[in-house]
Amino acid sequence: MTMLQEQASPFSRLEKELLRVEKPGRYVGGELNQIVKDWDAIQTHVALVFPDLYEIGQPNLGLAILYDILNKREDVLAERAYAPWFDMEALLREKNISLYTLESKRSLKQFDIIGFTLPYETIYTNTLNILDLAGLPLFSKDRTEGHPLIIAGGQAVYNPEPMVDFIDAFVLGEGEEVILEVVDVYQGWKQKHESRFELLKSLAKIPGVYVPSLYDISYNDDGTIASITPTAAEAQYPVVKRILAKLPPLLTNSLVPNIGVVHDRVSIEIMRGCTRGCRFCHAGMVNRPIRERPVEEILTAIKESLIATGYKQISLLSLSSSDHSKILELVTAVYDRFNKEHMNISLPSLRVASFSVELMDQLKELRRGGGFTIAPEAATERMRAIINKPLSDEILLDTVRAIFRHGWTSLKLYFMIGLPEETIEDVQAIVTTSRRIQAEARSIVGGRARIHVSIGTFIPKPHTPFQWVPGGKPEIIEQKIDYLRNELKKTRIKMSYNHPEEAMLESWLARGDRRLGSVIHQAWLNGAKFDAWSEKLQIAKWIDAFNEVGLDSNFYSHRLRRLDEVMPWEHISVGLRKEFLIQDYQWSLEGKTRPDCREHCYRCGILTQFEDLRLQNPRTRWSCP
Repeated sequence: MTMLQEQASPFSRLEKELLRVEKPGRYVGGELNQIVKDWDAIQTHVALVFPDLYEIGQPNLGLAILYDILNKREDVLAERAYAPWFDMEALLREKNISLYTLESKRSLKQFDIIGFTLPYETIYTNTLNILDLAGLPLFSKDRTEGHPLIIAGGQAVYNPEPMVDFIDAFVLGEGEEVILEVVDVYQGWKQKHESRFELLKSLAKIPGVYVPSLYDISYNDDGTIASITPTAAEAQYPVVKRILAKLPPLLTNSLVPNIGVVHDRVSIEIMRGCTRGCRFCHAGMVNRPIRERPVEEILTAIKESLIATGYKQISLLSLSSSDHSKILELVTAVYDRFNKEHMNISLPSLRVASFSVELMDQLKELRRGGGFTIAPEAATERMRAIINKPLSDEILLDTVRAIFRHGWTSLKLYFMIGLPEETIEDVQAIVTTSRRIQAEARSIVGGRARIHVSIGTFIPKPHTPFQWVPGGKPEIIEQKIDYLRNELKKTRIKMSYNHPEEAMLESWLARGDRRLGSVIHQAWLNGAKFDAWSEKLQIAKWIDAFNEVGLDSNFYSHRLRRLDEVMPWEHISVGLRKEFLIQDYQWSLEGKTRPDCREHCYRCGILTQFEDLRLQNPRTRWSCP
């Protein structure tokens, strides 16, 4: 390292101190397939930041794809940074060293563009903490031409409003194309030496880019939103998400982490989107339509990934992998080509109704060790109709029998509590159903049967048919969890669950308006960070923050919203008509279901919104009528 590089790198003053922190491998970089470019030879420098620990963010496929795409451009370099744990943050502050990227070890504030990946709302305070550790102004309004452009994308930004005080521009939807357009606009602005305001206006012209400072929000006396008004000609209304008509080539040279991470395997995305229409599912609504990859493309990517990474475990990734129209052909082909290499394959998202005996047989051969996972979500047919996950008890039990008859001995079941229209009988049915499943399993494999019940708490999300309903009150959710825990304790059924306070925080943030920015900032000042980690969440700091800024937390989580209410995300379009969501919500109250819309089109709006893309790519399988 040259003297100039040493001066540019905060890491040179820190390296010998890393033995003082837990897992130094989080902060050193140098992974297999890492990309390091000559800083001085590159025009535009981009830092991609995941505001959670390295172990959580390193396997994130979205960030990995953007890292690959940006670095393929000769005039751009992309590097990565993650949130430091408490011990590393203390060391950075003690040594007065700003947060740096793993590749060049340069401070984040030296980059031209900083892009945050925000897949879930409970990392908002981490985002503020990272900006502070980088020595950057937290508020967008305080940044000048000399500061990096701060952008954000990911699943959480389909309602960007709670974070608009801190982010200059949001990228909505799929980022593979739009990220390069953002870079092009930035480079043009840099050459013209214009004001930062001109940069923001130019970004606002890009389809799918939302610049919040170019919109004015007014409120009614009851606190609801009266209007959302663009204040510049460049501001789009609505801002429509970006989607790709044809999926880009698969990433095959993913980075191999230095330490154990949450998904320590190669992820191969076999399709995007979902047409099942589960009414609680944010991802299923905002990621429409389905686009599938051909079997041969997937097989080629698996082969190349095994060579490039040395992994022996592959995850076939999608919202519902078993809904791929050629999933059996795919799994069979994977078995035929790679079984001799002792490769382990996982399909993390499987549906009860889309299993087959053949698929189970192949999975048994390829999923060495581990268990099977299915997600009924609700334990009564009535409740499953309300959430549009129609499934009879008999089909569920038939599936369980098939799983254990094919040699599996462990089964994990996902259920939710706090769903709209839920009764105590629906909660009690989780116990009854779990016991029936346990009995069926034991009748087939005896005492080897292991049943694990995972309980999640329903959280109303934007752009879903349940966006109007209130979230469950923590004390009521706690009572339901206590009941389930006490009843399942009497059996040998394992139970895990999320704490009600975690769900309450996410409920506040998921459907919040831009006034919540002051709450997020105050919570961070109060010491909130790593709120996604149950052992670190201190809900009292958030409640204090609401009180200190004078906002009522119940307004955001525990009230039934009017169907004609202007939502904070009203100006953000995912392609679904609001009338469709209202109708689906009303159908839920009647217990009326919609079959998979690959069987029948319900005119949700997605095809009308993006018909031009479909016509441009007629050979792309959209899986819509």
